[in-house]
Amino acid sequence: MRVIDDAAASGLMEPLTALVVKAGEAILAVNRAAMRVDGKQDGSPVTEADLAADRIIAEGLAELAGDVPMLSEERTQLAAPPFRGSFFLIDPLDGTKEFVAGRDEFTVNLALVTEGVPLLGIVSAPALGLLWRGIAGRGAERVSFDGTMIGTAEPIRTRRLPPQGEPWIAAVSRSHGDPKSEAFIDNRPNAVRKTCGSAVKFGRIAEGSADIYPRFGPTSEWDVGAGSAVVTAAGGRVTDGKGGELRFGQRSGGGFIIPEFIAWGDPQAVQSY
Repeated sequence: MRVIDDAAASGLMEPLTALVVKAGEAILAVNRAAMRVDGKQDGSPVTEADLAADRIIAEGLAELAGDVPMLSEERTQLAAPPFRGSFFLIDPLDGTKEFVAGRDEFTVNLALVTEGVPLLGIVSAPALGLLWRGIAGRGAERVSFDGTMIGTAEPIRTRRLPPQGEPWIAAVSRSHGDPKSEAFIDNRPNAVRKTCGSAVKFGRIAEGSADIYPRFGPTSEWDVGAGSAVVTAAGGRVTDGKGGELRFGQRSGGGFIIPEFIAWGDPQAVQSY
C-alpha cells in the first residue's frame, strides 16, 4: 500500500497532465459522425473514444506509478475496494452524451485520492483547449493548450460570497437536472444558472466564474473526484448534500456512487446552509 502526500503529488503533476492531454488527443481523433456507440449495463453510452482514452491513461499510469491502484469508469470490474492509501480515480471521457451530440463540453478527469480524499485533480476539456488542475493545499491553475503544446498556467481561486444584491451563479448540467437541485438553486439570492457540460462545471467554480454547483441526484465517484480536488485546491469545498465530507473508494461491490453533492466556491457558505 503506497501513500502519496502533497509533496510527492506535486512531482507527478506534469507527467499526469501530459498523460491527460494525450488522452484528449485520442478522443479528438475519433470521427464522431462514424463512430460506434454502445450502451453499458447502466444505460450510459460508451464509444471508441472512451476506450481509447482509457487505454492511454491505464498504460501511462502503469509506467508512472505502477504500484498505485487505479479505478477507471471503464475498468470497474478490476477494482478491489475499499482502497487503502492512495489510488487514481479516472473518467476517461466524462460527458459522453455531450461528445456524441457533437458538443465541446466533455472532459478527461484524473484524480489522485489519498486516504479517501481527492488530493490532486486534473480536469481537461480537450475541445475547448482548457484544463484545470490543482493539489489540495498547494493551489490550482487553469491552463490553455493546443494539442500537446501546454500554454502558460494561470493561478486561479474560487470566488467569495457575492456581495448582497449580486446574484449567485449556479453551474447546472445540460442533461442531468433534478427537482431538488432546482429548488436548492431557487433558494439562493437572485440565482442565475450557468449551463455547462461534464466536469467543466467544477472548472468554472474553481476559476471563480460560478459560485455553486449542486447535484442532488446520484453520480459516480469518477465524475466528481478530479473536480473536487481542483475546487478544493482553488480555495473552495465540495461536500455531501448535508455539508459533510465526501469519501472516495470506500464502497464495496463495485457501487461507487455519490448520492448527492454540492461544490461551493466559498467554503464559508457551507456554514449558512
